[in-house]
Amino acid sequence: NTHMALTPGFDLFQLPEEHQELRAVIRDLAEKQIAPYAADVDENERFPEEALKALNEAGFNAVHVPEQFGGQGADSVAACIVIEEVARVCGSASLIPAVNKLGTMGLILKGSDELKSKVLPDIANGEMASYALTEREAGSDAGSMKTRAVREGDEWVLNGSKCFITNGGRSTWYTVMAVTDPEKGANGISAFMVHKDDEGFRVGGLEHKLGIKGSPTAELYFENCRIPADRIIGEEGTGFKTALETLDHTRPTIGAQALGIAQGAYDYAVGYVQERQQFGKPIAAFQNTQFMLADMRMKIDAARLMVYTAAANAERGTAEGGARLGLMAANAKTFASDVAMQVTTDAVQLLGGYGFTRDFPVERMMRDAKITQIYEGTNQICRMVAGRQILADAQKR
Repeated sequence: NTHMALTPGFDLFQLPEEHQELRAVIRDLAEKQIAPYAADVDENERFPEEALKALNEAGFNAVHVPEQFGGQGADSVAACIVIEEVARVCGSASLIPAVNKLGTMGLILKGSDELKSKVLPDIANGEMASYALTEREAGSDAGSMKTRAVREGDEWVLNGSKCFITNGGRSTWYTVMAVTDPEKGANGISAFMVHKDDEGFRVGGLEHKLGIKGSPTAELYFENCRIPADRIIGEEGTGFKTALETLDHTRPTIGAQALGIAQGAYDYAVGYVQERQQFGKPIAAFQNTQFMLADMRMKIDAARLMVYTAAANAERGTAEGGARLGLMAANAKTFASDVAMQVTTDAVQLLGGYGFTRDFPVERMMRDAKITQIYEGTNQICRMVAGRQILADAQKR
């Protein structure tokens, strides 16, 4: 008898109870302890101190850190839920949990246990981590970076600079990519952990940005920066591969951030259109308004399924059905960030003239949404990643 016992699939497309409880807890925290400061953080371009304190005290600053290194060992979907719920009220603050993961993921994937036990407990205890890949002349073409690392006895000496480093100057630890063998191109790049107090390391000026104004974006300078030899992540020459693998795990977190921003703008617009009266009735009564809300909701729901699926794939190591981890990660990030831009723009439209003012949060959300189409691989680069993988898979059949 080949008949399979198919139990009713009530749980097939539903998050486990603990994930639903996590959302309720982090939403409550975000609304009470992060949302009240979001406008001020944006207006004054200041770091969201209140959010950092609240996230640290509740243990939501870096839920991904494995238990053996003092963390909670939360799965990728749980990490996305935390980021999404914080982003729903404050895009800048959501970069605390998001970049703590980005700045430690390479270490978690490829680092030695000794190095992990040096760095990860700090992050679990509330210190921050950043990821230093981009340079002025090496953006999407990150493999053309110039920062050098030379081995001298039991130390590495780094020289060069990095730019657009999220939470730069606030982080304690930095994952830094540097060229160790200039002859080998991308295969001559290695990854290192640099501490903020290392000799020869300094943080430069901050960027003045369109959005995420509360999250500092800094330049980093390495001037004969000396670090112990055992601070290399994995083998020499594997750094670029580690950087790309990191992005396969963290692009869904940018999708989650975009999703949260979109959700926040949508929630606000739904509330507003029921209150706002024109032509003797709430504007929610007009079919035009209802169609806009329907489209916004449709896109958000689709993006959420993609983001959570990409995050779940990261837990499995590879996606099911032959599609690669990187394909779904790139597509989820791209789709969710495009949705965030569309939904926030529509939210501003639904609020009309008020939406264009700083008295209402949707203009901030629209500005914050834009960066999600740009960082951790521009959406153009992400489409290239996906396209290449589609063709690679097709050729194997």
